[in-house]
Amino acid sequence: MSIALITGCSGLIGSESARFFHAQGMEVVGIDNNMRSYFFGADASTAWNTEQLKISLKDFSYNNLDIRDQEAAFSLFKKYGQSITVVIHTAAQPSHDWAAREPFTDFGVNAQGTLVMLEATRQFAPTASFIFTSTNKVYGDLPNTLPLIEKETRWELDPAHKWAEHGIDETMSIDQSKHSIFGASKVAADVMVQEYGRYFGMNTVVMRGGCLTGPAHSGAELHGFLAYLIKCALAGKPYTIYGYKGKQVRDNIHAADLVNAFWHYYQNPRSAEVYNMGGSRFSNCSMLEAISEVEEKTGKKLNYIMSDQARSGDHVWYISDVRKFQRDYPQWKLEHSLSLIIDEIIAANK
Repeated sequence: MSIALITGCSGLIGSESARFFHAQGMEVVGIDNNMRSYFFGADASTAWNTEQLKISLKDFSYNNLDIRDQEAAFSLFKKYGQSITVVIHTAAQPSHDWAAREPFTDFGVNAQGTLVMLEATRQFAPTASFIFTSTNKVYGDLPNTLPLIEKETRWELDPAHKWAEHGIDETMSIDQSKHSIFGASKVAADVMVQEYGRYFGMNTVVMRGGCLTGPAHSGAELHGFLAYLIKCALAGKPYTIYGYKGKQVRDNIHAADLVNAFWHYYQNPRSAEVYNMGGSRFSNCSMLEAISEVEEKTGKKLNYIMSDQARSGDHVWYISDVRKFQRDYPQWKLEHSLSLIIDEIIAANK
């Protein structure tokens, strides 16, 4: 039986990957040590998801392992060897605010941890596909230099710009910008994943995500804005919007749509590829637009305040152009609209 080895298996994308690849008849070897609770507190713990995976997936094994631990990681990879046909690396420190508190931890998890996984794959499962969940933060704050127009509920890109219709593509530079400490550690990992593809001829791919979301998201104030916003609305908790008048725009991709893209890549891998992956023009919103829809769907007013202080390096407007992936994998398409995503997260929180 082929093995899918998944890091961050109890998180949003990791757990979705575990369920999906298991449903395709694969054995799933999961790695997770619930560092999300260390980053964001008990409310963000993924332990509940670990238990669900153990109960619901017959061919699933869980390993409480720190991806920075080279000896432990190599031992696990050696155990399964070339039965591992895909490595889905989703484990990360995901918040640019939190990264500034502990830069060594952030870089250790995001950069060093990725290197450990790459080298373990190269030594023990060199023909496996290596799928890495990167981030649009590798572009730093360069998107903020685009010609943006302020509208009633959102910022929008000047219609005359080449990226206005479909969003930002992979030709945007990752240089000469403020990335945040988190963004910089993800750049290091992103480039290393590409390099293992080019230098060693491995099947590596970088998926630069927009806002990844879905009902399995353990949303926290510093990460997972849509899930956390809905949690606050339902629980009556206060919510803070940081900067840009609440008109900042994000595209939101459902975990299931992203994992389906993983499957398409695994079926026909390409070496050292990079793809922007988000909700594109199909699924995007501003903070104000998200609040309005959540309030309408829940029947509850969100108790929020508006801060003039934007998060360092944060994007005013970001929409992903996903057409490169669609050209390479024409059978893939986005299935989950923003409205459907919000419905699912509300139902999960209730």
